[in-house]
Amino acid sequence: MAEAEFRVEDLSNGTKRVILTGAWSLRGVQNNFSELREHLSAFFGNPFTHWDLNGVEQLDSAAAVMLWTGWGKHVDQRMSLRPEHAALFNMLAALPAAHSLEAGRGSLMAPFILLWDKYLEFFGHLTGFLNLVGSLMFEFFYILRHPRNIPFKEISANFYKGGVQALPVTALVSFMIGIAMGYLMALQLRKFGADIFIVNIVGLAGVRELGPILMAIIVAGRSGSAMTAQIGVMRVTEEIDALSTMGISRTLRLILPKVIGLTLAAPLLAFWTSAWAIFGGMLAAKIQLGISMEFFLNYLPQVVVPVTLSLAIFKGLTFGILVTLIACHFGMRVMPNTESLSGSTTSSVVTAITTVILVDAVFAIVTRGIGL
Repeated sequence: MAEAEFRVEDLSNGTKRVILTGAWSLRGVQNNFSELREHLSAFFGNPFTHWDLNGVEQLDSAAAVMLWTGWGKHVDQRMSLRPEHAALFNMLAALPAAHSLEAGRGSLMAPFILLWDKYLEFFGHLTGFLNLVGSLMFEFFYILRHPRNIPFKEISANFYKGGVQALPVTALVSFMIGIAMGYLMALQLRKFGADIFIVNIVGLAGVRELGPILMAIIVAGRSGSAMTAQIGVMRVTEEIDALSTMGISRTLRLILPKVIGLTLAAPLLAFWTSAWAIFGGMLAAKIQLGISMEFFLNYLPQVVVPVTLSLAIFKGLTFGILVTLIACHFGMRVMPNTESLSGSTTSSVVTAITTVILVDAVFAIVTRGIGL
């Protein structure tokens, strides 16, 4: 392989022509593009210099980028190119421009570039999320018309993994938080002689807020991350592409069972979590205020009315759908590399928890007069 070389000719009109010869490629170990760039820098800065690449035996992307940058990222009539070289430079011209804050450090446009990039990223996620919801709706209506194709085994497996296996950790966390909340409330209520109102605080907080929100956060960190990692690994190993090649719907076999399984388990988990939070608060009330468990349980139905239970179940259902959809969305966006897998899993958990808290705040505002 001939070494990358160039020579300069003087033209009759006083301009110069740079003639490139040899193999301009990284495969030539003798090629030093840093030195070549320095030698050519004087000609790059002259807008009247002509360039002749007809004698170039091989031109790879590294050399093409060096020449492309030196030419000001454009090709005009001054460049004499072979067809294959012209195709390579056309490909470079078609690449989207990359914005960099490092390149624009000190520029007044840098913050606006960052905001624009974040907007495009958010819009891309929103578009992908809506596409996922749309495909799920199509598959859902499909299985309603074809009940034999309902993936019962996959749904039951996801119900067990996302719901049954989460019972111990949700019970432990909610029980400990219920004890902490009941203990702190008891200290405050005793100062005002309002011991009885601990039932109201523990009952309403446990059913309306603690149960659904704790369930959603634990499920997002436990089951949501597992779903994202599972789908992401299938993306890395190209198993999802194999399903599409075999004509198997990835939405029907992978995503829909997860959505249905965790959606069915979420309201039950919310009720389970609320019960353990109330039990922890009830235990703290007995220890701190001397309120018997029998009195606590008898007074509790007057505080937690049926509409409050219905609201808690509906919130659990909503949170379950959101966590599963977000987990599947980020799983499907994993690129075929391990760095993307870890980043998408982290983004999935953070986005799910943030979304759940925002939706819970909206629920609290909209339903502030219900069941109180």
